[in-house]
Amino acid sequence: MPYYTPTEEMLEKIHSRISELALNVKTKQHLEPEDVFFDSQEFMLLMNISKRTAQQWRDNKVIGFSQIGNKIYYRLCDIQELLKENYNIKKEQ
Repeated sequence: MPYYTPTEEMLEKIHSRISELALNVKTKQHLEPEDVFFDSQEFMLLMNISKRTAQQWRDNKVIGFSQIGNKIYYRLCDIQELLKENYNIKKEQ
């Protein structure tokens, strides 16, 4: 396997995107969960899922969403509720 060395420009883009996401998270932490919305891309990154999985979740009413035109948004409180509903309690040994 060849050794990969990213260019300075690529590293700057990665750093910029990470900084942008970190600022976005910090800003959203101080709001009420009902007031925080994630767009599809942010939601898919947060949940580490594909577009198809997000579509299936919407179709199967696994998670609530808002749609304005072609843009889809998810409330933080709905994401938290989805995670709580699917939480598995650790078994004691």
